[in-house]
Amino acid sequence: MRFDAKHFLKSVSESPGVYRMLDEQANVLYVGKAKRLKPRLASYFRGALNTKTQALVARIQDIQITVTRSETEALLLEQTLIKELRPPYNILLRDDKSYPYVFVTDRHPYPALEFKRVRQKRRDGRYLGPYPSSTAVRESLSLMQKIFRIRNCEDSVFAHRHRPCLQYQIKRCSAPCVDYISEADYRQDIEHAVMCLEGRSEQVTQQLTASMERASDALDFEEAARLRDQIQQLRRLQEKQFVDNADGDADIFALAEQPGGLCISVLSIRQGRMMGARHHQPDNGLDLGAEDLLSEFVSQFYLGQSKEIPLEIIASHPLTDSGLLQSALSEHAGRRIRVASQVRGHRAQWRRLAITNAEQHLATQLANRSQLGKRFESLREALDMPVSPVRLECFDISHSHGEATVASCVVFDQNGPAKSDYRRFNIEGVAAGDDYAAMRQALTRRFKRLQKGEGKLPDILIVDGGKGQLNMAREVLVELEVVDVALIGVAKGTTRKAGLETLFIETVERTLNLDTSSPALHLIQHIRDEAHRFAITGHRQRRDKQRRTSSLQDIPGIGPKRRRELLRFFGGLQGVRKATRDDLSRVPGINEQMAATIHQALHG
Repeated sequence: MRFDAKHFLKSVSESPGVYRMLDEQANVLYVGKAKRLKPRLASYFRGALNTKTQALVARIQDIQITVTRSETEALLLEQTLIKELRPPYNILLRDDKSYPYVFVTDRHPYPALEFKRVRQKRRDGRYLGPYPSSTAVRESLSLMQKIFRIRNCEDSVFAHRHRPCLQYQIKRCSAPCVDYISEADYRQDIEHAVMCLEGRSEQVTQQLTASMERASDALDFEEAARLRDQIQQLRRLQEKQFVDNADGDADIFALAEQPGGLCISVLSIRQGRMMGARHHQPDNGLDLGAEDLLSEFVSQFYLGQSKEIPLEIIASHPLTDSGLLQSALSEHAGRRIRVASQVRGHRAQWRRLAITNAEQHLATQLANRSQLGKRFESLREALDMPVSPVRLECFDISHSHGEATVASCVVFDQNGPAKSDYRRFNIEGVAAGDDYAAMRQALTRRFKRLQKGEGKLPDILIVDGGKGQLNMAREVLVELEVVDVALIGVAKGTTRKAGLETLFIETVERTLNLDTSSPALHLIQHIRDEAHRFAITGHRQRRDKQRRTSSLQDIPGIGPKRRRELLRFFGGLQGVRKATRDDLSRVPGINEQMAATIHQALHG
């Protein structure tokens, strides 16, 4: 069967990551990395491809992806997997040269940063690296030359210059060849560049910040501005490399669950480096909670088979009897094993990354066309319809005590979520908290547009709510003379637990209770949850837009001292605006909660 690339790409993340292409025997054909997974994978299935790539694409039956925090992390993981798996197309398409290095000589008064493929025994300088690829080296050198204006010319060219070259004109070189910079200042720039390449960019930033303040106090504003620009460029460079941390030996278990499916992803970290992620989809016949299910899985994962147990086990949910499990694993391994779910720092980032991978893999599996076909057919049978429905629409309402009410309209067809047809409605002119009036307004606006020929009429209309919302939807359909649309109301059970919903079909007198394993119920739960997510997202955006302020002094908890630290750390307000939550949390005096508050205030 031919791989359905178009359908697969609909659920692929835009994040950076690594992808593995598999054949029909589940053998890995090729391992690659991408700054953005979706466009990179899409490029294999369109446009002109060379002969070898066409042969690779013809053999693809499945693609597995691992999401990473950055392109650098993806690059490191890609190299690890290539060495471990040795896929045939990677071996054919890549050379077998050694890893590259950066060399800095001690002999030249104005040294350059040189690319070296082979590390030789030399005493006239030092090597930095190795790097995962020549591309990584050249990107690093380009950044250092841009930030610190290090020369990139050959020594023979340098010795015969009488005036600055174009690199000086475009501010990529400080022109040491014509003595536009002193030897001491140039050596300092080289040392800063080397410190950044060694991972000590934070120390460099502190030194530059102190220099910027001294220049400002001396009224040398041009020099202060130059240093400020360097600081801002370094901040963009200082992404935390969580998969290549200095230490760490752990397995991270993350559980993601949606109606009709669950996934447990296991992220392996060895010596601080990500070794890959594996995804499992165990049966949950007893309908266990996340804590119990994850506990059982972890126990069987290690105690039921001879697997290496790392120093740490980190879980996305608190494990049942974690103390007992920790003792059993420690006894089995013959050394102390730590089991935890509440972690901080880079371990928390590993945990979040594992959760992201579990959610991504589950979304891909649920979007599988064969699964969706079964769900639509099961819904047809449950509703006793003559033909399978083609288009479903679901409405939901979201607000905070009546503030910024938003209604969502989510559309599913037999290919899954049709996101281009999603709609949001800002509700105006209704009493605060009146969900029935909000639903009436949203449905009226939607179906009036459909009557004008804007969009397609759904086969089934689903409203998230009980009898009141169903009756309101029925009134709107009657008033607008909408026919040939089946109506379903979804009411949560008394415990509000997934699987115990009551379905109202057309009227409140006709109810339907489907089994928790029913694909039809899973489809309804899926579209209901998606409508809920889409409504909440829209509500928060609308609410935060109304509340948002752009000034640091208006943010609760940000006084003069913290404001000064923020501006000093990022070199100005523009740098603060561009910072991520992780960047903000590295500022002295700013914890993760305060960083989230600042980011929310500045960006919504």
